[in-house]
Amino acid sequence: MTETPNSARRVGHGEDTIYWDAAKNRYVGAVSLGYAPNGKRRRPKVYGKTKTEVRQKIRDLKKEVQSGVKTPANYTVADAVNDWLERGLKGRDEKGTIGKNRAMANKHLLPFMGKAKLKDLSADDVDDWLDGRAEFLATRSLRDLLAILRRSIEHAQRRDKAARNVALLVTAPEGRPGRPSKALNLEQAKAVLTAARPSRLYAYLVLSLLSGVRTEEARPLTWDHVFLDTADGVPPHVAVWRSVRKHGETKTRKSRRTIALPMQVVAVLEEHKRWQKQERASRGMEWSPAGRVFTTRSGEPLDAANVRRDFKGIVKRAGLEPEWTPRELRHSFVSLLSDHGIPLERIAQLVGHTSQATTEAVYRKQLRPVITEGAEAMDVIFARRRERTERGA
Repeated sequence: MTETPNSARRVGHGEDTIYWDAAKNRYVGAVSLGYAPNGKRRRPKVYGKTKTEVRQKIRDLKKEVQSGVKTPANYTVADAVNDWLERGLKGRDEKGTIGKNRAMANKHLLPFMGKAKLKDLSADDVDDWLDGRAEFLATRSLRDLLAILRRSIEHAQRRDKAARNVALLVTAPEGRPGRPSKALNLEQAKAVLTAARPSRLYAYLVLSLLSGVRTEEARPLTWDHVFLDTADGVPPHVAVWRSVRKHGETKTRKSRRTIALPMQVVAVLEEHKRWQKQERASRGMEWSPAGRVFTTRSGEPLDAANVRRDFKGIVKRAGLEPEWTPRELRHSFVSLLSDHGIPLERIAQLVGHTSQATTEAVYRKQLRPVITEGAEAMDVIFARRRERTERGA
């Protein structure tokens, strides 16, 4: 039957009412929700262009009341995401986890979905948004974006600002192929270290490449975890027990490991320590007392963005494309060891993986058929270069 503004029927006391409001040019639904503690009737209103739309809104409102959740009418996706970033990630690293999620949301979520009212958001809306982003983003990034939206709505649910989480009904689509991580070959690795020699990042890059330490583990490394002078047959080693995460914990429990250092790394770190001591003495009170191995000129912690920027310059001086990133030094470490015959189980231990399966999944393209060990292998790998240098001198 066709709806008209005059087709409203008389309703009984306590029933819901739908009527035409000429001033608003809309149908109005007055919902009967009993009485408030002060004795007044609770009659919230909803509006729509048709009676069908108003009836659906009345049903939705009653479901919210029954569930104890009342989604604010003007609470948007942007409100939910920003609330989650501000309150739902307490204890996480501001520059790491929070910063990454905020940057992703600000660039790929809020400009397209931010103004949508959370109570009106549908699974189709989320699907359409992700399909639009799939043209520009890799599959992993699309999954990260969907996770941000899911967690934001979950956070809103915990605060009774959302009745349901439509993002849970959606699967991230396939996006553009991501740039696969790659590894430096031996000649490229040597070229990078040669180009880095005048840089304050030189020791940082030598440690990363020849020991497989993660960049997030190298930046907070302190001298009390570096053992260059050892006795009783214990080789020089580094205790990888911290990272730049909020509370300093490593990526996994297995990531807490003690790694023997190749002698080339020992020599570079000894030189770096002497140089840093001289720099600290010249700076005096300006130097940060944190005792970090790798610092800025004033002894402050290295910033990840600055490390990436400086590394690009070093790579360019080495004659390579500047698309390489510091984290690929770890891939290079795995590749060089695998090429040298180190077995997968030993590589997994050296890089701090929980299982060989993780190493194989992450570094599949860097692994080769294998047979033998770790720090000693790096000395052998790089010894030929040192011998040629000495003969040339």
